[in-house]
Amino acid sequence: MSEHLVTLFLCGDVMTGRGIDQILPHPNAPGLHEPSMTSAREYVRLAEATSGPIARPVDFTSIWGDALAELARRRPDVRIINLETAITKSDTWMPKGINYRMHPDNMPCLTAARIDCCVLANNHALDYGAPGLRETLDALAGQVATVGRPRLPLSLT
Repeated sequence: MSEHLVTLFLCGDVMTGRGIDQILPHPNAPGLHEPSMTSAREYVRLAEATSGPIARPVDFTSIWGDALAELARRRPDVRIINLETAITKSDTWMPKGINYRMHPDNMPCLTAARIDCCVLANNHALDYGAPGLRETLDALAGQVATVGRPRLPLSLT
């Protein structure tokens, strides 16, 4: 009997919104709905204050840092992430305190890492309501599988 091992890359809480979206080629409007921050550009400014200037726009692969080289070295059979960001242009945000979104034209940052599956069963899948979730599913369709699709409350359908 031959043994076949399957290797998995499992990554939690991948957040490509806020300052990440702002440095990618196609950022959303920077406005935020947070108690302590009103612009995603402020997150970029804080990162630059700590680490130095950040070029804009960055290449889609750059947000992964050294992880892409490690993934290439390890060659996992399946790459699964918990996507903690809506992929949407929607301005219909839910008043929940912190809302993450990435512009759909920045999808190549996920495909650059050859992500196979995005888990959407998390507290940010509905940050931009039903329109944002629908746009997220549309952006991922045909490129990245999804699991854990949140059930829409009746008020959002």
